[in-house]
Amino acid sequence: MAQVQQGDTVQVNYTGKLADGTVFDTSLNRNPLQVTLGKGSLIAGFEKAVLGMSAGEKKTVVIPSVEAYGPRNDQAVVELDRKGMPEGFDPKVGQRLELTQEDDSNVLVTVTAASEKTITVDANHPLAGKDLTFEIELVSIAGR
Repeated sequence: MAQVQQGDTVQVNYTGKLADGTVFDTSLNRNPLQVTLGKGSLIAGFEKAVLGMSAGEKKTVVIPSVEAYGPRNDQAVVELDRKGMPEGFDPKVGQRLELTQEDDSNVLVTVTAASEKTITVDANHPLAGKDLTFEIELVSIAGR
């Protein structure tokens, strides 16, 4: 039976869970994820887990944070003065914002605190620093 190799296009069903069992993402309520391995569109640990699987095979893997979204970076949490923000801007804790940096690049942040004078934002990926458990089912390998 054919096994997944680097460069193959595959379809997978998956459910991603945190250590406490909380589901953070799943493909089970939509179409399987279709992706070509080796293009950098998957976290490293997920791609590594799919390599060598055969169509119909299922497995559960724990992916350490370094092979997922990396460690948390405390320097990515910053407090911003509200003086430079648009009038009427009322961010809520948990809200995702896209900020433009001094070099004109954009960064996604999550509001973690808000006061009358400041807001605190976190540019870490929401899953940074977390080990992730994935239940993976290889649906198909394209062309095989």
